Amino acid sequence: MAQNLYGPRVRMGNWNEDIYLEEEVMKDFLEKRDKGQLLIQRNRRLKENLLRPMQLSITEDGYVHCGDKVMLVNPDYPETEADLFLGGDLSLCMTPDEIKAHLSDDLEVPCGLSAAPTKIPVGRNTFIILSADRNATGQVLRYGQNFCLAIRGGFEDRMLYLSSDHRTLLKSSKRSWLQEVYLTDETSYLNCWQAAFLDPQLRLEYEGFPVPANAKVLLSHCHTNRGLAAHRHLFLSTYFGKEVEVAAHTHLDSHRVEKPRNHWMLVTGNPRKDSSTMLDVPKLPAEDTRALERDTPAPEQGADPGAQ
Repeated sequence: MAQNLYGPRVRMGNWNEDIYLEEEVMKDFLEKRDKGQLLIQRNRRLKENLLRPMQLSITEDGYVHCGDKVMLVNPDYPETEADLFLGGDLSLCMTPDEIKAHLSDDLEVPCGLSAAPTKIPVGRNTFIILSADRNATGQVLRYGQNFCLAIRGGFEDRMLYLSSDHRTLLKSSKRSWLQEVYLTDETSYLNCWQAAFLDPQLRLEYEGFPVPANAKVLLSHCHTNRGLAAHRHLFLSTYFGKEVEVAAHTHLDSHRVEKPRNHWMLVTGNPRKDSSTMLDVPKLPAEDTRALERDTPAPEQGADPGAQ
């Protein structure tokens, strides 16, 4: 029968080497912690920047201007082509790769995009409208005018641009395999977009007119002539949870009219202090309801309200 001939204080094996290894591991951990290089510290800094509260621009004339900070929102609509979908107003958000986000506290390039049900302007969903030549700050944005959509993501020294390009076998959207939309720091014609009027029968007549804020418009990519679309039925597991895919594709119905997937609103800030965006403002009564009230004759004086 084997017996333990050693006491608990007897050191066995490479005990001295194990002690030095533990000291080196602790020293390396303390050094990285002091420099802010731990994964949890990088993760926290990236989230703080992406989720930093932002202030949207407030429009005074009801139109969108170059240099304004806006949110790109796909308004809610009844989805009839899929049983499982994400409802509500969806805002366009930058979505870094989940694995790369844990390894760095900086934004990756190119960076992905998604649509999320958030109405609060933060660093990851606040875009800046820039003219194509970058020299028209303050001017009104017009239908048919080339412009760029830039985002800082909460960083002061970074500027990424909404871009797209023709799909290839190696480059396409993750779920639908359509044309990919991404963010890049390179300035080129791939960054240019145009706003189009919603009604195709009046689209040509509205060329050159100012783009209204907080109204439905179409966003078309200049290089590929594809519309920005939110696919509510194609879910993505992102760094911030379950969101849906965004791609560049024009979805047309049987009447050759763009579907609600391609509808977007350039949402501005609310001048009231109790809410942050114009999405929080109560909507006015429907136009047909007010028209019905105007067409209904008023009861004559002295008439019995209950008389038939």
